[in-house]
Amino acid sequence: METATIKDIARICGVGVSTVSRAINNHPDINEKTKNLIMQTIAEHNYIPNNSARNLKRSESNTIAVLIKGISNPFFNNMLKVLEHEIHRNKYSFLLHRVEEQEDEIEVALLLEKEKRLKGIVFLGGYFSHSEEKLNQLKVPFILSTGGVTEKIDKECYSSVTVDDYKESYKMADYLCKLGHKRIAIIAAPPEEECIGKLRLQGYLKALEDNQIPCDPNLVRYKRDNTLDTFSMKYGYEVTKELLQAEKEFTAVFAISDSIAVGACKAISEAGKNIPEDYSVAGYDGMDIAFYYIPSITTIRQPVEEMAEETIRILFDIIEYGSTNIRKDFPAELVIGQSTKSLIKAEM
Repeated sequence: METATIKDIARICGVGVSTVSRAINNHPDINEKTKNLIMQTIAEHNYIPNNSARNLKRSESNTIAVLIKGISNPFFNNMLKVLEHEIHRNKYSFLLHRVEEQEDEIEVALLLEKEKRLKGIVFLGGYFSHSEEKLNQLKVPFILSTGGVTEKIDKECYSSVTVDDYKESYKMADYLCKLGHKRIAIIAAPPEEECIGKLRLQGYLKALEDNQIPCDPNLVRYKRDNTLDTFSMKYGYEVTKELLQAEKEFTAVFAISDSIAVGACKAISEAGKNIPEDYSVAGYDGMDIAFYYIPSITTIRQPVEEMAEETIRILFDIIEYGSTNIRKDFPAELVIGQSTKSLIKAEM
């Protein structure tokens, strides 16, 4: 008679392997009737749990790695605080690892998975355009949080927590158009960067199109400079200085992050111009600095704390209970500050 395996027990009982494992390990989160059925089946089929495998499992590291693209972006500060707190609260170790803009986060994750014997991975930021085959190389549960994801990937292959950057960027650009602005510059990410900046640029372009405003390529501004972090104040400052020096006509600036917007405001002020009297400025993310800056910056507020909490909840459900992949989209909010003004009355 062949020795029964855990898969045999799961098949006979009509449950998943993870459920059998929870019964064997006396996990509290299992129906008592199901547990009794499993234990009875184990006894009837003389199944002997693989103690060496169980001991190996116990020796595994209880580490959750957070791989972040754009660590210099203050937007992630509050998210990281929540992620670290929730990971520790669930008795896991927290490992933060920076991924450079040009690095392949999957390759980085595969190396960490092997070296640190991870239990799970959070990918924070960035833009996922990897193939399904590459994602399937990861052997531990993972979730994509706040980043963009190409539509080419089957949604069944991953879990994610995001806002719709295309939709929310459209909302901001459309708002500026409705204020009467027809010459709206955007401070975008360099086109070669795989990041959420792509989606925010696409939302801006679609809003112009729907408002019958031709896109002037001279107003799509970015800077190729490996020494500058794209989502930084300095990046916004440098790009806006170049825009002003180019002497292209514009009345509003849409920055793809609040940090970039603050840098843009400084460049405008240094040029002897006023906000919003001379130029309106809008940002994206809803960071504290947008509220406390003078003038307060019109922005798109993302619910970062709620997104971080949901990210960890979904990941732990997969790790502990073998839950299926889930995608959660959070709505964002247009917050109107003092940095934008209407041109409609001025034209009447």
